[in-house]
Formats: sequence, structure tokens, C-alpha cells
Amino acid sequence: ALGYLLKDSSPEELLRAIHCVHCGEASLDPGVALRLMREIRRPTGQVPAGEPLTEREVEVLRLVAQGMSNQEIAAALVVSERTVANHVANILGKLHLANRTQAALWAVREGVAKPDDG
Repeated sequence: ALGYLLKDSSPEELLRAIHCVHCGEASLDPGVALRLMREIRRPTGQVPAGEPLTEREVEVLRLVAQGMSNQEIAAALVVSERTVANHVANILGKLHLANRTQAALWAVREGVAKPDDG
């Protein structure tokens, strides 16, 4: 994805973002960009040691980092969406992360997934 807006963005912001992305430029809501930069600058190894991820959770995390939805991951792994949702929840809990975006960034930063794994 080259752009990310919040749902309360104005029509003008949406049009500007569409134009930027069409031209190959990134377009991020300023709040999202700030959170992204904080997450990237956070030193590695800050996630408290806890229960390690299972092999299946690592597999799911790699697919999350590729930008796949729960439905796409379920189809790829031949499991239910509910099972994928449970794995994602376990991953977030074990890594003490708030959402899929943080999990994807963590996976790339820690070498679990590569940015070009897609």
C-alpha cells in the first residue's frame, strides 16, 4: 500500500491522496505517519520476553506482514477465518502489540518476514 487515510479524512484529502498514490508517491495521514515513524525508530528487542510464537503463528505473522487479510490467510493455510483470527490475537498478545500493522512492522524489523515477501 502506498497510502493510508483515516475514515474521517475530508473529500479533499482523499482526492489528494489518490492523486499522490496514482503518481507513485506515498500518502499517509499525519497521525499514522507519526506512529509509523515511532514504531520504526523503536529499538529492536523491546518486546518483553514471553511465550515464544509457535511455528504456525510465525507462518501467520509472515502472511500478515505480506498484507494478507484473515480470509486470504485462511484460504492459503486451509483453515477457518476464526482460526486465523485466534492466531493473530495470540501473536498480538505474545508480542504485546496493539494491531496487525505493528505486528507486520515487528516481523520485518526482527527479520521474521522480508519487505518483499509478497
